[in-house]
Amino acid sequence: MDLIAVEEIKRLKYRYFRTLDLKQWDEFGDCLAEDIQARYGTQAMKEPLHYDSRDDVVTFMSENLGPGIITVHIANHPEIDVDGTVARGSWAFEDTVIVPDYGMRIQGGGYYFDEYRRDSDGKWRIASTGYERIYEERTSLKDTPSFTLLANRWDPDLRH
Repeated sequence: MDLIAVEEIKRLKYRYFRTLDLKQWDEFGDCLAEDIQARYGTQAMKEPLHYDSRDDVVTFMSENLGPGIITVHIANHPEIDVDGTVARGSWAFEDTVIVPDYGMRIQGGGYYFDEYRRDSDGKWRIASTGYERIYEERTSLKDTPSFTLLANRWDPDLRH
């Protein structure tokens, strides 16, 4: 097993989630192969979301997860198999999405299934990604009277 490649791929997936949550769109895009096949979809979005290019994925994420939406993604339990310049992996994940303007929180978890490719510049990138949800739930924060957002990186009044 190529343990160096496995570690590089782990760092790639962690960077993917970090840059997504911090809305660092250029660095997020660099995690993706130009011809990525991304298969997302949640009950909250009501339809599967399929994209076949880096630009389309970055555009979707930047337009739909802008500063009015808080996200946190946690990934663990990676299982990665490397075969030369390609690899496959699965990751358990949990995500939280808070939409203050609509008083809503969505939480869920499941498994990502990815394919990776070492591109000609020597960097590993995600060539294909998608996930299977185990669960997804939505809570109206209006139904949770004790809910108070104490910090929000995207709100100047709550940024610490």
